[in-house]
Amino acid sequence: MIYLDTHVVAWLYAGRLDLVSRKAQRLIDKESDLFVSPMAVLELEYLHEIDRLGVGGQVVVHSLGMQIGLQVCRLPFSDVLESAVDQSWTQDPFDRLIVGHALAAGGKLVTKDRTIRRHCKHAQW
Repeated sequence: MIYLDTHVVAWLYAGRLDLVSRKAQRLIDKESDLFVSPMAVLELEYLHEIDRLGVGGQVVVHSLGMQIGLQVCRLPFSDVLESAVDQSWTQDPFDRLIVGHALAAGGKLVTKDRTIRRHCKHAQW
């Protein structure tokens, strides 16, 4: 299972593969189970609301669902929260829940974020 961080989802939607590392592209291409945390969908919506993304999170995820099979993970929030509480290295609620989600599900997280990769051994770039 591969979980995609918010910026990776936005770049894939925009067709900006040049911003995605070759290793990350290989992970995405070879994995049939691609997921995004509902928190990433909310973050995409927030980016749309502040005019940093042209469409909302639901549109992005639906489009990538059709293109690459991206799914919103349905793991119970209580499981995600239990894992997210342990991510005290960040005060960013988006990062905390996105990382917690990937860890609770036992998946890898594809992210360019160096801070996340420094603190999460399952983060890849």
